Amino acid sequence: MAQPAAANANRPDHMTETEWQTRVNLAAAYRLVDLFGWSDLLGTHLSARVPGPDEHFLINPFGVLFEEMTASALIKVDGEGNCLTDSDYSINPAAFVIHSAVHLAVPELTCVMHTHTRDGVGVACQEDGILPISQQALSIYAHTSYHDYEGLAFDLAERERLVSDLGGNRVMVLRNHGLLTVGRSIGEAFMWMYRAERACRYQLSFQQSGAKLRPIPQAVVDKTVEQGRIANSPNGHRPIGQKEWPALLRKLDRANPGYDV
Repeated sequence: MAQPAAANANRPDHMTETEWQTRVNLAAAYRLVDLFGWSDLLGTHLSARVPGPDEHFLINPFGVLFEEMTASALIKVDGEGNCLTDSDYSINPAAFVIHSAVHLAVPELTCVMHTHTRDGVGVACQEDGILPISQQALSIYAHTSYHDYEGLAFDLAERERLVSDLGGNRVMVLRNHGLLTVGRSIGEAFMWMYRAERACRYQLSFQQSGAKLRPIPQAVVDKTVEQGRIANSPNGHRPIGQKEWPALLRKLDRANPGYDV
């Protein structure tokens, strides 16, 4: 993952370089989520696993806006929900349930993102979910699963069902709730969220137009999905997040710098 320029200059002496870089990138992701209009005041959450043998991950302090998130403000949590960072803030208990579910069960998925946007919730409330009606929808269609709404995510028992429903996918529609994406890097999870948000936005735009749908033939759906698998692979021209993330950091440095402190 790309490292923001000079970010290490602000690293506390007691902290490893790998944890600090994870903090910087996750703080950047929070600010980018706000920049793209996906934040929900103090609601929703993003997390990243701290590199190393411990089952620790970073998440937002409840009370800090996404637009003002910094690397040092993020709270480190263990697998039992204990906060390991000295902070004036606590964490959202639903955030611990949702994010620990993935981090504890699938350690290679180092980042989890959850949003409640107008477009994401608008589609999450639909019986058929994301429809294969646009090229943008097809970019995530084969990578998307669904999890039924169970109320506020305070019940630790829901973690097993969350992970089971996620399966090997990168996008999950939390029905009547919002969107969730995961990735092997912060950049990958962010780009899956970008794609999911875009697919939902275009679906709602079409539905609100009242126009007659021109469906994509199933053979073309299958072909496009396979083309996407190849393009997104390590040997393809757009492995998810690898080229986009450095560009997004440059954008953030121009629009809202200061996350790397």
